Amino acid sequence: MSHLKLFAAVLKSHGIKLLEKQDIARRAFLHGQRYFSSGTSEPFLSGSNSNYVEEMYYAWLENPKSVHKSWDVFFRSANAGPAAHLPAQQEGKASFLQSHGLAPTPGKAEKLVEDHLAVQSLIRAYQIRGHHVAQLDPLGILDADLDSFIPSDLITTIDKLGFYGLHESDLDKVFQLPTTTFIGGNENSLSLREIIKRLEHTYCQHIGLEFMFINDVEQCQWIRQKFETPGIMKFSNEDKRTLLARLVRSMRFEDFLARKWSSEKRFGLEGCEVMIPALKTIIDKSSEMGIEYVIMGMPHRGRLNVLANVIRKELEQIFCQFDPKLEAADEGSGDVKYHLGMYHERINRKTNKKITLSLMANPSHLEAVDPVVQGKTKAEQFYRGDTAGKKVMSILLHGDAAFAGQGVVYETFHLSDLPSYTTNGTIHVVVNNQIGFTTDPRMARSSPYPTDVARVVNAPIFHVNADDPEAVMYVCNVAAEWRNTFNKDVVVDLVCYRRRGHNEMDEPMFTQPLMYKQIHKQVPVLKKYADKLIADGTVTLQEFEEEIAKYDRICEEAYTRSKDKKLLHIKHWLDSPWPGFFNADGEPKSMSCPPTGISEEMLTHIGNVASSVPVEDFKIHSGLSRILKARSEMTKDRLVDWALAEYMAFGSVLKEGIHVRLSGQDVERGTFSHRHHVLHDQEVDKRICVPMNHLWEQQAPYTVCNSSLSEYGVLGFELGFAMASPNALVCWEAQFGDFHNTAQCIIDQFISCGQAKWVRHNGIVLLLPHGMEGMGPEHSSARPERFLQMSNDDSDAYPEFTEQFEVSQLYECNWIVVNCSTPANYFHVLRRQILLPFRKPLIVLTPKSLLRHPEAKSSFDEMVSGTTFQRVIPENGPAAQAPHEVKRVIFCTGKVYYDLVKERKSQDLEKQVAITRLEQISPFPFDLLKEEVDKYPTADLVWCQEEHKNSGYYDYVKPRFRTIVNHTRPIWYVGREPAAAAATGNKNMHLVSLRRFLDTAFNLEAFEGKTF
Repeated sequence: MSHLKLFAAVLKSHGIKLLEKQDIARRAFLHGQRYFSSGTSEPFLSGSNSNYVEEMYYAWLENPKSVHKSWDVFFRSANAGPAAHLPAQQEGKASFLQSHGLAPTPGKAEKLVEDHLAVQSLIRAYQIRGHHVAQLDPLGILDADLDSFIPSDLITTIDKLGFYGLHESDLDKVFQLPTTTFIGGNENSLSLREIIKRLEHTYCQHIGLEFMFINDVEQCQWIRQKFETPGIMKFSNEDKRTLLARLVRSMRFEDFLARKWSSEKRFGLEGCEVMIPALKTIIDKSSEMGIEYVIMGMPHRGRLNVLANVIRKELEQIFCQFDPKLEAADEGSGDVKYHLGMYHERINRKTNKKITLSLMANPSHLEAVDPVVQGKTKAEQFYRGDTAGKKVMSILLHGDAAFAGQGVVYETFHLSDLPSYTTNGTIHVVVNNQIGFTTDPRMARSSPYPTDVARVVNAPIFHVNADDPEAVMYVCNVAAEWRNTFNKDVVVDLVCYRRRGHNEMDEPMFTQPLMYKQIHKQVPVLKKYADKLIADGTVTLQEFEEEIAKYDRICEEAYTRSKDKKLLHIKHWLDSPWPGFFNADGEPKSMSCPPTGISEEMLTHIGNVASSVPVEDFKIHSGLSRILKARSEMTKDRLVDWALAEYMAFGSVLKEGIHVRLSGQDVERGTFSHRHHVLHDQEVDKRICVPMNHLWEQQAPYTVCNSSLSEYGVLGFELGFAMASPNALVCWEAQFGDFHNTAQCIIDQFISCGQAKWVRHNGIVLLLPHGMEGMGPEHSSARPERFLQMSNDDSDAYPEFTEQFEVSQLYECNWIVVNCSTPANYFHVLRRQILLPFRKPLIVLTPKSLLRHPEAKSSFDEMVSGTTFQRVIPENGPAAQAPHEVKRVIFCTGKVYYDLVKERKSQDLEKQVAITRLEQISPFPFDLLKEEVDKYPTADLVWCQEEHKNSGYYDYVKPRFRTIVNHTRPIWYVGREPAAAAATGNKNMHLVSLRRFLDTAFNLEAFEGKTF
């Protein structure tokens, strides 16, 4: 038994009262900060009762009243020296302690306690700050933390012992080790000299550990045990030979590309070749623990090497990408070779288990792929019932500059532990080049490390010198075990260098001359490690050379085969295949879409459930009771508003086995308090009810989830979720449509062009509240012009109207943009999204005021079996009965229709003015609008929109209308004047401008005498 434990036991046996554990913890935390440089909220007193006495002693020194009065007397007497007289009730205790050599004689007790506390503080200092002096930079010229300062509480020289009140004479004293360290192994005490030696070995060599900010004692202890235990970092000779072979493949692959295509950009891995064995180690260990599917995202650097040596894509397919004479046989533009992805199922040779690997294609926007990977991972876990993430996991690779600089990294981290977004832990691997493109890290970030953003979610960060392959492998094994054990993120920071410039054509000496002088002298890691293994007899020189020759031969043979490839097939690079959805050629199984209506019985059933609370003893808000009652009345009257139409669309596809996921800020209730898909018990905290999940006995699940206040990260996540399966309706709703612009990168780089670049179909739905109501420039316009500008249909090409024109036009477009004016059409377009034989992104400009507009209701008759989505809703009033008498046809879309109808009626122009609604704007419904235009041969053709002239739809529809009429008739504009801001925030100005363009729209002489 240790002295301290015996001390505590003796005190207890003599009836000396110990403070309550909780009280000691509280007081020690409050009073002990100055004595323990913890830098964390983890209680330093964690452990057994053996530490209570010394903790109380220091609490007493700070405040004598903080301990029981008997201890106050005892400590006062002990400090007073031999002449001090203990009270009678304490005398027996003191004599007993003295007889055991434990009594606090003058100064001795204080020195004993101080020295032990000093050693504990020393150990803690290394655990907290040892990484600042670790030898992390392979080049030896930079400090990985951007600071050459050595913390004063680390014993780097003998004279620093004085910081703790220790002296050189104390180095050979033996000290009891606290329970918060494992450096002793099976020993409970060590000399101070040995303690410092072991701490330096653990924390100040090629591995730098950041974990003491984690506020969970168990997790900290787990990490300490993995790194502090003496001799724990051992590898068998077989492991070392495997590591060497993987380094050979990593380096020789880059050498081969450099020899064959010396003038081609490939963003090679030179300087961080260890990344390939690192990834393979993570995958091996994860496979061993049960992982079956690994989804990866990464930037350019090293992508081809990862494809070749981790995913195991055929080398000839990779080499094909370098042949400038080959033409792609597939649809779309394709992409540069270092943006492409891959999906591959194979046997893991290390574990002999089947594993699926997917590397996501992504653009040059380096970290944009992060949330996409997380979304796809979440979807794969969801569909497999893998709620704990034991079968599917994600690995994200990062560059140091992007990891620190890109805000989407922070957004993605903050999704990591949210119930509807967690993937149960991601392993992040940072390729830390210690430089951006040409930017010095000291100019690129304000934090010590590029990885500091991970601290916000208590993810441990393992920095490691990338020129020490065994240290890297050990760290990667621990990272995989951490993720499996705690289901939390972890970061591996590979501190390396970039042997060439930003790419193979770049000259880095322009801006980093000193760094690259050192790099030119740097011995490659493969040679370093091979020399080491040869020296210790693990491999022979001949074996090493044979390994190199074997892989070089593999590359040459694949190069020869690549010359036989006649065509590049982008489909070979799919990262998200949908087996069984398309035919063998990757084409849709049909080019037709069934009617999207459903039976009246189903409509009524969904309406009744949407109006109810299908859980007993559930107290809802009184205001919500009125809403549900109104839904019930509408259902009886065979009517739907916007919210009920959405409910019926979702509910009907759930019955067909289609999972529905709705995500975004405040979507459960709806920004405009119209949806209420999640009911909250008013009397029981956190008790909720989702009626949508009570529709049918064997329905698909409905997931509705309020997101974090993020657009970029969350939209990327939902895009990734939609990639996993075609049999899901995945919707993201912006709080206001305007806010999608903070997710513009996902829209521009993934959604609008994903199929063209990567042959990646995706059926994600974007719901963007839109409408001019005087609510200001940030709460009005979803900027439809941006989506229309990126649509790929040709404004000047007059199409051939075949029987399957509608579906074939949808198949050829890059996305669909709609602005529905009726709840029924919204219902149909959501159902069409699932019933189409292919998947396209759908952009829906959803309303705000129309959510409760008395005229914006639809009858069941517009939604029952046999009905379908109306791309164009033609005039069906008096004007349509006598089209030759019509003087003006106003084409419009969305909410402005109701303003126009009201104004037409007030001016009694219902026979002279026809109003046609364009519900699907892109792809442009040439066929139906041609019929409308021809129907009114003598009428003015007017496009009316509520948006400003330089916004909205006019620039998109004008050339297409002119194509329809072969440039023989003008299409006049009516709407607001051009403006820099999307809308006014002044209600009066809004109404004045509305009045102005409505007057113009119904002034039948407005365009007489004007030319076009």
